[in-house]
Amino acid sequence: LWINVLLAPTNCIVLIKNRSTIFLTIMEKQNFDFGKKNYLLMVVGVVLMTIGYILMIGGGSDDPNVFNPEIFSPQRLIWAPIFILAGLLVEVFAIMSKPGDE
Repeated sequence: LWINVLLAPTNCIVLIKNRSTIFLTIMEKQNFDFGKKNYLLMVVGVVLMTIGYILMIGGGSDDPNVFNPEIFSPQRLIWAPIFILAGLLVEVFAIMSKPGDE
């Protein structure tokens, strides 16, 4: 049994000889849908969304009969949604952009 591999720019040709039979197999080169830049942007988007959700934490009251005005702070009404929407936009951009030559 011997195996000979010929590499071409777009595919791989494998010759396998088993006793008296020779098999010729052409395997396509594996192309990924996303590149390194796309994955990096996806991680940045997830981090931005995580920061937004962390900013929304808190502001509640321990006693349900007592109102806590901290629930309407700018941190929860302005900054957290901005971070979440920015993260979603980065995710859409990461998915839609073409992978670079890497």
